[in-house]
Amino acid sequence: MSVDVTSGRIAATELRTEAAGGCVRLPYLVALLDAHGNAVPVPVEKSGDTADGTLVLTGQAAGFHARAVLAPPAGPARLRDTALTVTRTGEVPVSAGLRVEVQLGTTEDPGWLVPGLFYGENRVPDCDRVFPRFQAGAPDPDAMVSHTWAFRADRCATPAVFARDTRGGAVLVTGERSELGLSGVGLSLDPNTSRPALRLHFPYREEPVVYYGSAQPLPAEAQLHTWQPGESRTVTFRVGLLGADPHAYAPVLREVHERNRPERGPAAWVGLGEAADLAAWGLYRWHYRPDPPVLLETAAFDREALGERGDRQAMHVGWVSGVPYAYALLRHAQRTGRVDYRKAAQAVLDHIAGNLAPGGTFWGQWTASRGWTTGWHPDRDRLHARTLAEATLFMLRALTEERRHGSDHPAWEHAVRSNLAVALAAQDADGHLGSAYHQATGAVLSRAGAAGLTWVPALVEAAQAFGLPGHLEAARRAGRCYAREVRSEFLCGAPEDVDLAPTSEDGYTAVMAYTALLDADGTPEWLDLARRSADWMLTFRYTYDVEFSPRTLLGRYGFRTRGGDQASPSNQHLHSYGLVCLPEMARLARRTGDRYYLESTRENLDCFRQFVAREDGDFDAYRGMVSERFYQTSCFQAKGMLLTLSHAWCAGLLLYAAEAALELPELADRPEGGSTP
Repeated sequence: MSVDVTSGRIAATELRTEAAGGCVRLPYLVALLDAHGNAVPVPVEKSGDTADGTLVLTGQAAGFHARAVLAPPAGPARLRDTALTVTRTGEVPVSAGLRVEVQLGTTEDPGWLVPGLFYGENRVPDCDRVFPRFQAGAPDPDAMVSHTWAFRADRCATPAVFARDTRGGAVLVTGERSELGLSGVGLSLDPNTSRPALRLHFPYREEPVVYYGSAQPLPAEAQLHTWQPGESRTVTFRVGLLGADPHAYAPVLREVHERNRPERGPAAWVGLGEAADLAAWGLYRWHYRPDPPVLLETAAFDREALGERGDRQAMHVGWVSGVPYAYALLRHAQRTGRVDYRKAAQAVLDHIAGNLAPGGTFWGQWTASRGWTTGWHPDRDRLHARTLAEATLFMLRALTEERRHGSDHPAWEHAVRSNLAVALAAQDADGHLGSAYHQATGAVLSRAGAAGLTWVPALVEAAQAFGLPGHLEAARRAGRCYAREVRSEFLCGAPEDVDLAPTSEDGYTAVMAYTALLDADGTPEWLDLARRSADWMLTFRYTYDVEFSPRTLLGRYGFRTRGGDQASPSNQHLHSYGLVCLPEMARLARRTGDRYYLESTRENLDCFRQFVAREDGDFDAYRGMVSERFYQTSCFQAKGMLLTLSHAWCAGLLLYAAEAALELPELADRPEGGSTP
């Protein structure tokens, strides 16, 4: 039999849509799973439909009865709300989990997407970081390579799984929890038929191994439910058929975001002004050191036990410390009249600008033990494009800010021009700006990944600041070159410590780049790429509030995850780096009139106005400290824990975003206020 989801006609175990031109196959109504993954399918034995297009499917097997009710397609994404009720009809208790599955047609590239968690093959072959990778053929679980994966739902920014074949695509969406506990998502490519299978598990399973943040996997987990005779449980999910466009996920995630809208007020603990004051103090008090003038990357919460030994005696020039956050402190100082903050910020910028590498770029990092060096890559000659470009962009913004207030800094301008000259010399015939450079010569060492996209906003803003139209033309060429990455729905390479993994940070750099080009030219080409970049970036943003145990720190303080971003499939924790593109997202929302972009940006700002220490002792931190990692799932540390280190970039980006939002009426504090745990 098939089920036509447009008209509701029943004909077998297929869902079809003429609009998308494809179909999905239901191999069974539900499967009953044991701890080892052995499955007993419950076939569809009866089916019926109602006048409004509701579908009812029933079946029974192995002492269980199942009934699924699929509502008519509804909403912009035409998803079917589905309620699956499973009843134990056998006479003895039995432990089993449930699997819901839909299958697509034959394909060599399913284009997997589990938001925030799995992107295509997920880990490219050349990536040095080990984390789950999809590959058809012989699995190697010890190396975290498999054709089938299952994950717990709280690893997902949205608990959903997308895939496509040559004719169309499909999605399964559920919530974090069901009546059977924590839910799960899964994906698999049948080795015999080459059909992609999208799966949901109730309760969750993690297979073939568990990823806990290191290259050494943990054994698989299989949560089961003990069914008592006569017991019924209902799980809910949504199923939808999509077109073959790899970007077809975007309307689905918009709809989920809208439907998950919280009834409570904003998550923020403090208003914008207080957030800025706290973050500025934290950056100055705990991260600034005057001799030499640096912003230390981390400062330990526990000062009594660890003291200075718990602080990382190092400063990157961009990314996790350095120029962007000195700029934020400078901007705050200009608004508030804090001379001490202004002098500190200027000193840090002078120190970085006055110590260029022989090749003409910034160095990657200063350390107390080695002085100026290249950063976290083991190659001591390799400088990372994103780190350099971000430092260049914010050095230029600091220079512009100072000139606006009547002060000039020739060393800053020289540093900006010198860095951009290296980037321009690196640009090839396709427009690619390089991903890494030799510290002594500036020669390109790698063009893998899209880290060089970060140069685009720096080139655009330099063209305006210095009257250099050639810089804008170079930015346009680069934008068209990297457009291939954006349209492929796979960006990677932005953070220097995660190698070639897809990350939320790649999304932020793309948003900043294409919004800058859009601001400069206003053409449909850049508008389309800016929107695609924003949509891809928002796949990492949590659309729901994870449920924490009240015994954990995050649970005790009522931490709300909606608006927070998964760092990457490799680094599965929430982080606040999305605040770096808050002004660009606000401008994109204003230009397009797109409420989704504005609300997601507001929620990101609200989310990370939680857990900024309001006084000494607040969540065992000191006033102004801001953590980098919020553990919303079981990775690196236990769910509900908080990394007890303050990071310069976390305080700095909160400060930067708060200062920007104070000038944007659409991001002003809302009268309903926030939560105060």
